[in-house]
Amino acid sequence: MARALVFPGQGSQAVGMGKDLAEAFQAAREVFEEVDEALSQNLSKLMFEGPESDLTLTENAQPALMAVSLAVVRVLEREGGMDLAKVAAVVAGHSLGEYSALCAAGALEVGDTARLLKTRGQAMQKAVPVGEGAMAALLGLDIDDARAVAEEAAQGEVVTAANDNAPGQVVVSGHKAAVERAIEIAKEKGAKKAVLLPVSAPFHCPLMRPAADAMAQALANVDIRAPRVPLVPNVTTQPTTDPSAIRELLVEQVTGAVRWRESVLAMKGMGVEELVELGSGKVLTGLARRIDRSLSATAVNGPADIEAFLKTIG
Repeated sequence: MARALVFPGQGSQAVGMGKDLAEAFQAAREVFEEVDEALSQNLSKLMFEGPESDLTLTENAQPALMAVSLAVVRVLEREGGMDLAKVAAVVAGHSLGEYSALCAAGALEVGDTARLLKTRGQAMQKAVPVGEGAMAALLGLDIDDARAVAEEAAQGEVVTAANDNAPGQVVVSGHKAAVERAIEIAKEKGAKKAVLLPVSAPFHCPLMRPAADAMAQALANVDIRAPRVPLVPNVTTQPTTDPSAIRELLVEQVTGAVRWRESVLAMKGMGVEELVELGSGKVLTGLARRIDRSLSATAVNGPADIEAFLKTIG
């Protein structure tokens, strides 16, 4: 059965993340130490103990989520002898999770990935002054309806469909006033629910252009190797192992939409029957079931999950 390894994005962070891994496995502790050292910051203490307000900051949440995902991967490799290229046909990640996927597949080093995500978080935060941008979840509308809502709501400002997460679950992003208009229009068009999200910036929309420029600069100085299995990128949903294409896609991803629903369907089209989410939370596992019920989906984030997963891969 062909398997995809998938990696969560922002919103999956929680105080205490990774603590059980660190207590149980030396391999996990080494990843957390590597990330702390790369960032010159005691990020693991923040992950384990909080406060939540600091962990939720974009510049901390992004490398923290990657650290937990990579700790799970390292434990699977070290404790269970997992060979990623034999276990998975493809990797993918939701937004920042794309960096975790690339690191897991050997395209990036852990330290470089942590630094890139710190830069990405800071650049995304700085791109738009606090209070000027917003994001909203439109539940019960599909992507075409959400795009029509955004077009009507724009009125000379920016608002676009930023995340196509699953059927009936789309996120829009842009100028705050335009996003608020989109919420009202969505309700008129039959959305079950349309609400502002508790985020600090309008991610994955054209307002993130300064952050994309910052990432182009940061990525230019990092070695990217061909991943051991293809990556299905958020921007195109077309599998690739080409390092130069991956570099460009990571830049484009900052302003581009996260096409997660299409990514999952693309993986199914490649023969994938099982999605395994590695890292904090179970968001992608839940989305997979909404996208295509015929797909098997499992989350692996703690010692018991790791033990159970290793039995399935023999």
